[in-house]
Amino acid sequence: WLRDATLTLIALVSAGYQDEAKSWREWLLRAIAGSADQMQIMYGVRGERRLEELELPWLSGYENSKPVRIGNAASGQFQLDVYGEVLGTMYRAHQAGIENRETDWRLQAALMNFLESNWNKPDEGIWEVRGGPKHFTHSKMMAWVAFDRAVKLVEGCGCAAAEHVGRWRKIRDQIHGEVCARGFSTNKKAFTQYYGSDALDASLLMMPLAGFLPFTDKRVRGTIEAIERELMRDGFVLRYRPEEEGVDGLPGREGVFLPCSFWLASCLHRIGRKKEARDLFERLLLVRNDLGLLSEEYDPRSKRLLGNFPQAFSHVSLINTAMILSSQWSPIKKPRAR
Repeated sequence: WLRDATLTLIALVSAGYQDEAKSWREWLLRAIAGSADQMQIMYGVRGERRLEELELPWLSGYENSKPVRIGNAASGQFQLDVYGEVLGTMYRAHQAGIENRETDWRLQAALMNFLESNWNKPDEGIWEVRGGPKHFTHSKMMAWVAFDRAVKLVEGCGCAAAEHVGRWRKIRDQIHGEVCARGFSTNKKAFTQYYGSDALDASLLMMPLAGFLPFTDKRVRGTIEAIERELMRDGFVLRYRPEEEGVDGLPGREGVFLPCSFWLASCLHRIGRKKEARDLFERLLLVRNDLGLLSEEYDPRSKRLLGNFPQAFSHVSLINTAMILSSQWSPIKKPRAR
């Protein structure tokens, strides 16, 4: 998953693992090389692109949890946020002293050229929904991240892409204005899952962490408070409420989502609620198994880890939150309010 790759690189850089971060970045750029309109949201560990989802009916699964699947049908989805993740990766690597090569600049320009024509299209979003594409607020915010980081890279390096930077600034500002106008619900006093919806989504905790708006912005505070009020279950955070929205096209309920719970702890710390942030973080640490491993979800009532295990998304979220709580990391500087 490209978004997991971004969080992993941030964790490696923050922890001082420069060589590993450089190698990880090189793998990522090799995997996505090619036509920008064919970039996938995920790749195999050897860069494989064909990841068709198949059911294996002859296997019973863990505790008879059929169906057993390999591959992932979401690999062919259009998820707008991954472009922001990739540009974010390139920017954070540059901040850490990992220089871009000429081929990297060409790849960036190709990705941005594609994004210029496609950022305003609906997508399946960060949660890989199967209920049809929508204008997800998080996706649009991450499109803003892509243009913002592309501009910052050019401004910091004076590379050959400088001829495009004026246009990228205009699109960045356009997206920012649209998200603030269409992604915010006056009823909820919060940013919501998709344009025109009142549904909440914990992915929007990433807004201030990505520098889209400052933590002091009342809309950010309102979003954090709304998520605490409506998406908390037994002290942890749900991604959203699938039983109410049906946006993911899948039946049933799910456990609390551990990465989202770490994001909330990060946000609470940054708005000055440091004891609550620490308490949530410590509560999350207690969820780990005897080897210190985490899954993607957790059932607080049965006290069981659920879903993919072990889950990199959860572990790198733990590391990055620990960095924030120890005051060794901060979001991209100078977010703008509108």
